Amino acid sequence: MLDALTVENLGLIPNASLEPGPGLVVITGETGTGKTLLLGALRLLRGEAARKDQIGPAGDETVVQARFLTDTEERILGRRVDQRRSSATIDGSMATAASLGEELSGILDVVGQHDRTMLSEPRAVRRSLDAAMDDDGQDALRRYSGAWAAYVEVGEHAAALGGDRRALERELEMVRFQREEIEDSGFAPGDEQVLGDRAARLRNAEELRERLASVREAAGDHGAAESLERAIRDLRAASRVDPSLTDLADLGGELSESLSEFNTEVGRVSADLDHDPRELEHVEQRIALIADLKRKYGEDLDAVLEFGTSAARRADELEELLDQAEIIEQQLAEARSTVEGVASDLRGHRRAAAERIAAATVGHLRDLGFSDPIVEFAITEREPGPEGGDRVVLNFSSDRALEPGPISKVASGGELSRLILALRLAAGASEVAGVAFDEIDAGTGGVTALAMGRKLKDLARDRQVFCVTHLPQVAAFADTPYVVRREVNTAAVEEL
Repeated sequence: MLDALTVENLGLIPNASLEPGPGLVVITGETGTGKTLLLGALRLLRGEAARKDQIGPAGDETVVQARFLTDTEERILGRRVDQRRSSATIDGSMATAASLGEELSGILDVVGQHDRTMLSEPRAVRRSLDAAMDDDGQDALRRYSGAWAAYVEVGEHAAALGGDRRALERELEMVRFQREEIEDSGFAPGDEQVLGDRAARLRNAEELRERLASVREAAGDHGAAESLERAIRDLRAASRVDPSLTDLADLGGELSESLSEFNTEVGRVSADLDHDPRELEHVEQRIALIADLKRKYGEDLDAVLEFGTSAARRADELEELLDQAEIIEQQLAEARSTVEGVASDLRGHRRAAAERIAAATVGHLRDLGFSDPIVEFAITEREPGPEGGDRVVLNFSSDRALEPGPISKVASGGELSRLILALRLAAGASEVAGVAFDEIDAGTGGVTALAMGRKLKDLARDRQVFCVTHLPQVAAFADTPYVVRREVNTAAVEEL
């Protein structure tokens, strides 16, 4: 509740300090004294736009501070407004105007002409309706919250799979193709170099054959081999005369063996060149296949093979994920079905509560001066969300002869205040711990004004209620009454 409020240079009020206390707090005074300025101070604390005409003549700025008490803590909120800007504080620390509104959400609501209160918003209307449901309705609301949480959890697991089942299947098909294309090519590390060398040899086979034939002729049996053999025979004969030549003869023998191996290898290479001429075509096709794979999967054959290994691993992962996805899809469908079933049950409880509250609200409105009002909760089905599968709109008409519509469009300031008062009394519950009414008594008097005072008193039994009024019939019910008195160009606030 609001425990203390101080204002400085607010309109006609140079300074004022209030400690309103619990229950019904009434602010009264003659027309033109500035009594509604105190509600303007509360609006500033709720983060609403600051108006420059609120700055009084007693200085260059307006300062509003308040202490709010909840069940768990004490908060000090402040707002300072000058001709250039406004600033806000929460517990002495700088804050934004929006954060002030967040702090007072659920603590204080200001209702007056031109206000778009929470009853104009379907979400807020739904929450107010939920707060007024009976025990069975509250149980349905709890069951829905649990069902929705379970549905969200399964949905998160499904999202963690990286997409829906069809997307996973498409990816699996792709990586399987990639894996198989690379595996079916049959390449191994180093094949690109081997094929390149083989292709170069086959492309130049005729020239190589000619040159190898020349080599074989020069180094063969009728060339270097024959000459070396004669030289070795002469060295061995000489070593029998001079044993020191034995090592040289042995070295010649080694040369002969090496030359023999050389000639054998030249013969093998030469024989390879005589293979099937279609081999070059086959090698060229293999090289073209490597080029195609490199274009798709990597800059060289090693990168292509690594890509194939990665594709194989991803295929294994996706197969496992799809096995899980099948289970999760079933769980998701079951969770969705549960959400829709509980949402339908909750809708029934909301409609029952809406019918009861609407009827009671109409009764209160008749006491407050409406002859034949209409109050309707339009509950329509929508996509399920955290708070259910319903959209709730409050429609109102001050008289049955008029077409009911959303209260933000059809209710005047005075009607709006009385409608909210009636709804709060009918619901017997509210998310807001405190409410301030402005112009609630517009167009009323006599017996209706007395009824309004009694209803404000009833509403204030379990919350703090502020009311600005000029009617003594309303002011008489106050737990804490204040009067605003004007003297020339200034006004003072006094507790009675």
